[in-house]
Amino acid sequence: MLNTDLSAYDNKSYKPGAGKLKLLLWYICNTTIINSYIFPVSFIKVFILRLFGAKIGKNVNIKPKVNIKYPWRLTIGDNVWIGENVWIDNLDNVIIGNNSCLSQGSMLLCGNHNYKKNSFDLITAAITLETGVWLGTRTIVCPGIICKSHSVLTTGSVATKNMDEYSVYSGNPAVFVRKRGN
Repeated sequence: MLNTDLSAYDNKSYKPGAGKLKLLLWYICNTTIINSYIFPVSFIKVFILRLFGAKIGKNVNIKPKVNIKYPWRLTIGDNVWIGENVWIDNLDNVIIGNNSCLSQGSMLLCGNHNYKKNSFDLITAAITLETGVWLGTRTIVCPGIICKSHSVLTTGSVATKNMDEYSVYSGNPAVFVRKRGN
């Protein structure tokens, strides 16, 4: 029997990829501009994200109350829509392909903890959403997942395994339901 001992938890090996000043400045910008209703227009958010190292294509629409952990680990293609209350917890790299849609409340979670160790070590892995991916409202994409071209994750579903191209997935954990039609 394994007993979790959070006093043994040590996150010092994780590196966010920025110094303390940059992290502080990003925290201020994220809470006041990106994760806010104060600046509802996308071009201001895109500008700020690019200042902090995000690679962002053209015609990207970022709705209010989006939370992004580290923009320097974020790549967004062209014609992408990111809905209200989306959380991109990119402790690792996140790539969002062209013409993808992240519906309201979607979560991209690049981190988790190793429940097999009593020290509950942090585990991180990148997430890739290829071209034309659609994440329904309140979906979760877990660490290390690749959502292949034009795959769909239906409302409230949790992707714990890679999703095939032109396929619809549903449930918790999400399972293949059918091919995506035209």
